[in-house]
Amino acid sequence: MTKLLIKLFVKNPQRVSDPKTRSQYALLASGTGIFTNILLFLGKLIAGLFTGSMAMVADAVNNIGDAASSVIAGVGVRLSTKHADKEHPLGHGRLEYIAALFVDILIIFAGVELFKAGIDKIRNPVVPQVNTLVLILLGVAILAKLWLYLFYNGIHKKIDSATLRGAALDSLSDTVATTLVLISAVAGKFTTFPLDGWASLLVAVFILFTGLKATGETVTLLLGTSPKPELVENIYDFVKKYPQVIGVHDLMVHDYGPGRKIITLHAEVSEKETMVDIHDIIDTMERDMQEEFSCIATIHMDPISVGDEKVDAMRRIAEECAKEVDPSFTIHDFRVTGGNCNNLIFDLCIPTDTKYHDSEAAALVAEKISEKHPECRAVIRPEHPFV
Repeated sequence: MTKLLIKLFVKNPQRVSDPKTRSQYALLASGTGIFTNILLFLGKLIAGLFTGSMAMVADAVNNIGDAASSVIAGVGVRLSTKHADKEHPLGHGRLEYIAALFVDILIIFAGVELFKAGIDKIRNPVVPQVNTLVLILLGVAILAKLWLYLFYNGIHKKIDSATLRGAALDSLSDTVATTLVLISAVAGKFTTFPLDGWASLLVAVFILFTGLKATGETVTLLLGTSPKPELVENIYDFVKKYPQVIGVHDLMVHDYGPGRKIITLHAEVSEKETMVDIHDIIDTMERDMQEEFSCIATIHMDPISVGDEKVDAMRRIAEECAKEVDPSFTIHDFRVTGGNCNNLIFDLCIPTDTKYHDSEAAALVAEKISEKHPECRAVIRPEHPFV
C-alpha cells in the first residue's frame, strides 16, 4: 500500500534531497494521516459511547489530536522547503524541527489528559459493555495504527524527517494504547476491578514516555548535535580520494534542516605544492562535495612538511607523548621552527569527555616532550573535535 501511494502521489520518489519531492512526500503523509485518524476517531467514539468505556472515548479523542499532528507535520515539512530569503539566507529547513516539537508537545498533552481521565475512571468505575462489533472496531483500529506507524516511519527514513518520526512514534503509542483498551474491555466482563481506568493510566504513561523522549530528540536537533557517524566516515573517505590530500581534521557539519548542511574541514597538503595548484584542487573538492553531499562545502588548506626526516621524527615524538598522557589525544597542523632549540608547534585535539582541562592537557604533553627531549619546546594549541 505504501509503495502504491508513493507511486501515485510522488513524481520523483528517488530525489529525496529535492525540496519539491520532500514537499510531495509531506503532503502524502499528512493527507493519509488525517484521513486515517478521522476514520479511527469516528469508529472509536461510536464504540466508546456504545460500551461506556472512558478509555475508548479518550483514545478516540486522541485520534483527533493525531489528525492535528498530521496537519502540523505536513505544513512543517512544506514550509521548510521554502527558498532562502534576505532574513533567512540559509533557508527555512529548521521549521521542520519546530513543527516536530509541536507534534511532540501534542503527544505529551494527550498523555496528560488520558492520565487524568484514567484517575477519574478509577474513582468512578463503570463496567464497559462489550460485543462483537466493538471488538472488531478495536481490532481494525490496532491494525490501522500499526500500518500508519510503518507508513510514517518508512517515509521518515526516505526523507529524514524529524516531524514524521514524531508522527510515527505517536502512531506506535496509539497501537499500544488501543491494544490495552481492547484487553481491558474484554477482561472487564469478568471482574468488577476498574481495569478500564488502570488501562487508561498505563496507556497515558506510555504516551507520556514516548512524547518526552521525542521532545528530547527534537530539542537536540534544534540545539545542534553531532553528525551521524556514517556521514563523517563518508566525508573522510571522499576527501581522501584526492591524492594531494595527506590528512583531514577540524571537520564541522552545520545542520540547518534536512538537505541543508554546511560542511567545513581542514585538508593537509604538501608545502611543496604551489598556491595556485592547491587552490584549484580545493575548488574542485568543494564543488564535488556539494554534489555528493548536497551541502555547502568550505575547505581550509594546511600546508605541512612531507619527506623531511627531521620533521617526521619530531612529529612521531609529539604523537607518542600525547598518547602517553591520554590514548584518545591526537595532533595535527604540526610544524617545526627554530635552530638548535626546536619549537614543535601543533594543535592538540582533546575529546570532550576527557578528564583533563585544555590547559592541563597541553601542559602535560609539553612536559612529556621536554622530559624526553630537553632541546625541544612545545607550543600547543588545545582544541576539541566537532564530530
